[in-house]
Amino acid sequence: MSNSAQAALDDLAETFDLLGDWEERYRYVIELGAELAPLSDDERNAATKVSGCASQVWLVRDPVIDGVLSWRGDSDAHIVRGLIAILLRLYNGRSPEAVLDFDARAAVERLGLSEALSSQRSNGLASMIARIRADADQAIR
Repeated sequence: MSNSAQAALDDLAETFDLLGDWEERYRYVIELGAELAPLSDDERNAATKVSGCASQVWLVRDPVIDGVLSWRGDSDAHIVRGLIAILLRLYNGRSPEAVLDFDARAAVERLGLSEALSSQRSNGLASMIARIRADADQAIR
């Protein structure tokens, strides 16, 4: 894992640049999502469901270990699973403060996701980021 969210973003942006067109990038995003470990049926519940997403999305925050946060996630949509995988690369293994300091909007812009995603998917991505930030904020308190 990269040692910072910025390093993880740099790695993702470099890969996206190498892929070129959005058809290839979508394939890559779907491949990232396919690598996610599935959540158990018990983990797919009202508490872990992310509201504001057109697809079914669940994010589970694991216990804080050594001051760092990590999440696992799943969705019923392939592209959305890939978006979850991207967020996990950016946020997992970071302190709550690092999560809150990271500019997710700039990351989404840098990867070109804001132009490539439908408004529904963009809203869902924003909802996932808001959930992660809320979890980080709660971990500080």
